[in-house]
Amino acid sequence: MHPLLTTCPVCGGELHAVRLACDDCHTSLDGQFTLGWLGRLSREQLEFVELMVKNRGNINSVASDLKVAYNTARNRLDDIVAALGYATPTADENGRPDRRAVLDRLAAKEISVEEAMKLLRS
Repeated sequence: MHPLLTTCPVCGGELHAVRLACDDCHTSLDGQFTLGWLGRLSREQLEFVELMVKNRGNINSVASDLKVAYNTARNRLDDIVAALGYATPTADENGRPDRRAVLDRLAAKEISVEEAMKLLRS
């Protein structure tokens, strides 16, 4: 069986299912069926989600499996969150930087300790 395609290989548009079939009793249903949230993700993003489940949500383990840096894996996760229509936290309701996001950036060596302190004080 071929892996699920979620985007059109010609134009990049979102695909939908038009036929579902049961291998056991050979019943089939024709119509237009949404792929749900799966349909909003690319094949690579679906593979990333599978690794996240396999690793019980541990981004460090996912990064290790993919042989990429932690911040690369974190950025891929942020892309998936955005593709699902959720905002990634960058600031709280008062416009101050999200403390966890700042600490994650510091841990990933994206910013210096001085920059992190400045952001956390604002």
